[in-house]
Amino acid sequence: MADSPEISGKAPTGYSAALVAETSAAVWQPRFNPWLIAVVVAMAAFMEVLDTSIANVALPYMAGSLGASNDQSTWVLTSYLVSNAIVLPISGWLAAAFGRKRFFIICLVIFTLSSLLCGIAPSLGAIIFFRILQGIGGGGLQPMAQAILADTFPPEKRGLAFALYGVTAIIAPTIGPTLGGWITDNYTWRWIFFINLPVGILALFLIFRLVEDPPWVKRLSGAGLKIDYIGVALLTLGVGALQVMLDKGQEDDWFGSRFILTLAVLTAAGLVSFVIWEWFYKSPIVEVRLFKNLNFVAANGMIFVLGIMLFSSLVMMPLFLQSQMGYTAESAGLVLSGGGLLLLFLMPVVGVLSSKVQARYLVAFGWLALSIGMYISARQLDLAVSFRSASMLRLAQVFGLAFLFVPINLASYIGMPAEKSSSVAGLVNFMRNIGSSVGTSMVTTLIARRTQIHQVYLAADVTAGRPGLARELSGLTARLVASGMNAERAATQANAIVFRTVIAQATTLAYVDTFMVLAAGAAIMFVLAFALKKNDPGRRRVVLE
Repeated sequence: MADSPEISGKAPTGYSAALVAETSAAVWQPRFNPWLIAVVVAMAAFMEVLDTSIANVALPYMAGSLGASNDQSTWVLTSYLVSNAIVLPISGWLAAAFGRKRFFIICLVIFTLSSLLCGIAPSLGAIIFFRILQGIGGGGLQPMAQAILADTFPPEKRGLAFALYGVTAIIAPTIGPTLGGWITDNYTWRWIFFINLPVGILALFLIFRLVEDPPWVKRLSGAGLKIDYIGVALLTLGVGALQVMLDKGQEDDWFGSRFILTLAVLTAAGLVSFVIWEWFYKSPIVEVRLFKNLNFVAANGMIFVLGIMLFSSLVMMPLFLQSQMGYTAESAGLVLSGGGLLLLFLMPVVGVLSSKVQARYLVAFGWLALSIGMYISARQLDLAVSFRSASMLRLAQVFGLAFLFVPINLASYIGMPAEKSSSVAGLVNFMRNIGSSVGTSMVTTLIARRTQIHQVYLAADVTAGRPGLARELSGLTARLVASGMNAERAATQANAIVFRTVIAQATTLAYVDTFMVLAAGAAIMFVLAFALKKNDPGRRRVVLE
């Protein structure tokens, strides 16, 4: 009997490869309830995404416990991000080499075991090594979870499935620092790694029982694949240098540092050489030729900017509340929690809308809402902001995100054959993670530089010859003397109070400027959203125009 298109993947005359892939995806169905599979793979992905941020607040405790400096302890974060970022883009190749289910299980085993090893690590060097292993294991969990969802659900139902995945990708980083702080304060920093063990073991058992590879994944598994050693080396060089540069750039004054300049050269040389090599190599580890599809390029660009926006606001709000308003980590986390709850409500709504409304219209609305939210934050953020007002600002910042994550991910699959789902997921998640790193570095740099600029202008208004300054200092000194302080010390304290006020106001203005930059960036993306290709929501087949 001749192979059918669904089984062989061969397109009969008059049919496109994308159409055959969609037909194949429509015919194959998993043996178990797709939503049960979705919950299981999302649970594994949630655990991994949580680990990208949960350790942040525990770094001082780790440094003190392991006899290291605070600067040295930051390598606990950097090592994880570097190894994670290297595995993400090659996860499609690894899934083809081992089989997707087998690769997913291998990643989960590595991640869970290395979490245990991180928890019992006796030294800083040991925990950095184990975090590298954890990042290697975690790097495959996100893209494989998304690829499994893409193949488990037919195209008209992917929106809701990606909404569930979006909850893990967006909410996990939000609750990570708060959860990490609570665990560290009440137990020990080692438990931020130990909590992965029961979740990982349960996920392993359920994935082994429930998840299965579709026919096209089984057909590709181990089919004459060769290891591209040059590609792996170039990718490791380029991505590793990029992540270290982004993590250490502001700390080392960016290109004023020879170390950062060297990393920038290595990043450019490594990544450019990697793209050229992979484009012409017969068995590439990353399918860079997917970027010949302009819609895929646009979707990846938008998911990159989404990563910037998500982590920029995620870093800025708690940092402002803790450094300028005196909030504890727990109180700052509570401000963020309202945004997480809003996303929990909106994600399923957007999932339903994605089956009725074109993805590009949802994306355009999301960018517009995000731009407005960032603009509102810039206009209303000040040193007198209340807990309630800060919580409302956070709601405004995240509202648009719900309308971006699901539709952009859906748009990235338009016109793509089903057998490319693992590669698509790997590249999309890679771009979002790199965007997250860029966003974190960008806002910390902007805040530091703009604070210096505003401090110069504000300091010009508090020079000795200003009558208003003299009256303010006189009034402050009098109040301090009335409280029992001697006159000389009161005068010194009055000057210190004015200086701290100038610094606080300059820093607040820097946050305002940064929110305005984010608002402008989102506005630009609103216009570009209409460049995304039209899709036909609610139908099983995506026919190329």
